Amino acid sequence: MKYSQEHVVKYYECDASSRLTLPMLLNIVIDTSEAQSVLLERDGAYVKNLGLTWVITEHAINITRLPRTNERITVTTEAKEHNKYFCYRYFWLHDEEGNELINMMTTFVLMDMTTRKMVSVPSELIEPYHSEKIKTIKRGETFPVLTEQAQTSLFDVHFSDIDTNQHVNNSRYLGWMVDSLDYDTLTSYQPRQATIRFVKETHCGEQVTSQFEQQTTQVDNQFISVHQLSVSENKCAEGLIVWQKN
Repeated sequence: MKYSQEHVVKYYECDASSRLTLPMLLNIVIDTSEAQSVLLERDGAYVKNLGLTWVITEHAINITRLPRTNERITVTTEAKEHNKYFCYRYFWLHDEEGNELINMMTTFVLMDMTTRKMVSVPSELIEPYHSEKIKTIKRGETFPVLTEQAQTSLFDVHFSDIDTNQHVNNSRYLGWMVDSLDYDTLTSYQPRQATIRFVKETHCGEQVTSQFEQQTTQVDNQFISVHQLSVSENKCAEGLIVWQKN
């Protein structure tokens, strides 16, 4: 069961080059998934009444082109597959001519709000989405290990970084990764692929250490940035972004 809604890209969702930022992309697609859940009467209140909350463990993003300021796009989502513990939701962004701009897959799990541990997916929760029950677990890619040449930035976790789940919103992690790169690089290159995996919750008042290393590719005018976020030497997220020169 697919669900679509239109969105006009706002100036505050874009960067200095008038392109949609990766953190805002995550906010837009998650808003679409929540709209579908409301329509199916499986919104956050329903999940909370079960003593549970949804947690994102990974985003895998493929980008043909980032939409620009004032562009009208269509965002489509489908909660396509699930197994005992993992739910796989797909997203697509199209322009007004129907051209695919972005496709991505997001992996969700359910967490018990009291124990903060992962639980199996109740059938009554997932049934309205018509999601296919599968046995396999989709394994994400293996991230390269950072070397001693990795650059380090520090970010303080502020109150405005926290969402209603009482921990840092997942888009902020990707923002900290992107913000590790310098201005000239970010205005001269644009992302083509991005994968981010979440490992541990981060809370208000903590300080995040963002490590990043640039690696070359076999494709001209491209490079890969490898990222790791940690708090007190405990890894909380890791990521990989493929950049293409404008």
